[in-house]
Amino acid sequence: MTLLALDRLDVTLDGRAVLSGVTLAVGPGEVVGLVGPNGAGKTTLMRAALGLVPSRGTSSLAALAPPARARAAAFLPQSREIAWPVTVATLVALGRVPWLPARGGLGAADAAAVARALDRLDLARYAGRIVTHLSGGEQARALLARTLAQETPLVLADEPIAGFDPAHQIATLRLFRTLADEGRGIMLSIHDLGFAARYCTRLVLLDAGRVVADGPPEAVLTDARLASVFGVGCIRAETPAGSLLAPVALS
Repeated sequence: MTLLALDRLDVTLDGRAVLSGVTLAVGPGEVVGLVGPNGAGKTTLMRAALGLVPSRGTSSLAALAPPARARAAAFLPQSREIAWPVTVATLVALGRVPWLPARGGLGAADAAAVARALDRLDLARYAGRIVTHLSGGEQARALLARTLAQETPLVLADEPIAGFDPAHQIATLRLFRTLADEGRGIMLSIHDLGFAARYCTRLVLLDAGRVVADGPPEAVLTDARLASVFGVGCIRAETPAGSLLAPVALS
């Protein structure tokens, strides 16, 4: 089963080729990490996959009508702006909109989905708080909870751990692995190569809008690619907690 299929996807913005010939697929049980330097095309790839920017080629998601697309995939954008001073629970409940009847409010199943999302992001105790009164990291977790409350087969998250403290970074990446184990597909962009290598089941390395490598983390993040694409040298270590990779110098 394929949750997302891209075939020869091209995107040109302001006369500049941002993506060129991107072909890939995401299935259930995968945590696919998009890695690459700034400007490599990671955000544009997600937005094009969802039909949010003009593109050539095909995307199975973009081909869906908007209501069906919203039930097939949830998207956490990089922007963390919250415009209205609503409660955390109200914000998270917005994730249920694709499933609501034309005239009707939240049902029991919707309320249960909101509660699950709040619990998974360690936000249940903040449910009644005004979301704009929370810290930046807490607001980011609330937005991620809204995304999870949508309970779609596929989740696309653009830099989902940006602004999180170390404990919540690890907890969030573990949560993505749990969701994949439950049968969902996850695609996320991530800059921390150590976390990418440790928590993603597969990495797609982008550079200048093209897929340079696609495969298991250890096969993608070779010393040669780290030097040529990122311009860094890394150290690696095997520990009881798993493999570690850390950039330590410019190459």
